[in-house]
Amino acid sequence: MHVRLYTREGCHLCDEALELLQRHGLQPEMVDIDADAELRMLHDQWVPVVEIDGQIRFRGRVDAILLQRILAKRH
Repeated sequence: MHVRLYTREGCHLCDEALELLQRHGLQPEMVDIDADAELRMLHDQWVPVVEIDGQIRFRGRVDAILLQRILAKRH
């Protein structure tokens, strides 16, 4: 499973998302949207954005229950 977390510096929701993902045993690839103008345009108002296996699953907040359901289907 490949997990990517689109984030930016100083984003407390991003920190919470990372912590939640890690509590579920995931080590997401961290992508700073401010380092890329195109990503900043796409995700500026939506960080954190969580992508799992190429599909965006969460924007703004990560729902812990939905995350558990997604992970359960993958096992």
